[in-house]
Amino acid sequence: MSRNLRILHCLRAPVGGLFRHVVDLASEQAALGHEVGVVYDARTEAPAAEPGLTLLRRLCSVGVHSIPMPRLPGPGDIAAYKFIKTLAKNNNIQILHGHGAKGGAYARLAAARLRAERRRSGTHTDGKAADLPRVYGFYTPHGGSLHYSPGSIAGRVFLGLERYLAKQSSGLIFESAYSARIFDDVVGKGFCPSVVIPNGVGPSEFETVPPQDGAAQFLFIGELRQLKGVDVLLEALALLRHAKPEARLEIVGDGPDMAQFIALSKKLSLEEAVKFHGRLPAREAFKYGHCLVMPSRAESLPYVVLEAGAAGKPMVLTNVGGISEITTGTGMILLPPEDAEGLSAMMNDFLVQPENYFQRAELLRTRIAGQFTIERMAAQVTDFYLSVVKR
Repeated sequence: MSRNLRILHCLRAPVGGLFRHVVDLASEQAALGHEVGVVYDARTEAPAAEPGLTLLRRLCSVGVHSIPMPRLPGPGDIAAYKFIKTLAKNNNIQILHGHGAKGGAYARLAAARLRAERRRSGTHTDGKAADLPRVYGFYTPHGGSLHYSPGSIAGRVFLGLERYLAKQSSGLIFESAYSARIFDDVVGKGFCPSVVIPNGVGPSEFETVPPQDGAAQFLFIGELRQLKGVDVLLEALALLRHAKPEARLEIVGDGPDMAQFIALSKKLSLEEAVKFHGRLPAREAFKYGHCLVMPSRAESLPYVVLEAGAAGKPMVLTNVGGISEITTGTGMILLPPEDAEGLSAMMNDFLVQPENYFQRAELLRTRIAGQFTIERMAAQVTDFYLSVVKR
């Protein structure tokens, strides 16, 4: 197979870190000379996705396609799968790369079906003999089905589907060693070749974003739901303000539990100390606070840590998911989740000894520049495709 590949990326919702990953990967692959396309769910388009979609439309020679994709399994999946299979067939796609549970299912099923059809026919649709390329189906979970408990009814169903689809996979690509371990534990291992390739950031993201005048001491950026530990952060701030009444927090993001967190801030008498901004790009949000606090209960390999680290932002982080894979060797101290007292103490330590946190931030910035770049990520993903093809 030529090193110039024809690649189709499949995902459902063009939001969050998964969408950013696809935009970065597809754009860089196109810049490297590969023929790239993207297909996503037409029903979950959001204004925040438009800059990324515009970039993809400019760079992707196979096009950017939107079709309805149901969130949960149902009859609508049949039409989406057929569309992707036909799109891949008509464009002689060699690599179908699915992202997230739904995109991963469509990509691998379509690849498996096209392999079977090409083995049987060996011809183009016009009947002429053809040396058609073999089709390969790759999968990057990005969480998805892996969040389900194996003991629950939903977990048994969705993880069972993951096992079936793993057998149809040409390769599995994980963004963190943590995700790979979880997949091995709840789905299984040995189905196909696999690799860990972390997400990356771009050159412009290494520019510092200084706090604006009057910026709060602390900043949270992320989805407003229980998984992100915003309630723990609010409790920690309330404890901190007994000793440091000037301490303030800016919260950037939205989500299903926003109203609950606003109510909790009022219950804790934090109305004057906490401001909710809604969703903003991370680099735009960095100006609102001096120190980023990420009190998550669970993560994979969060982009906000890479983005803040590249910008040299001091951080207070919990030790969940693949965060330690990013910070290793920097001296950063990671907290256990669900510990409001410990979080409050570390936030106080930042106020007392900020120079220690800025020093660790510079070490992290250097590490990210060497290990977590978009260029490195795209090259490693594409090299993995080729290593599987050559087997």
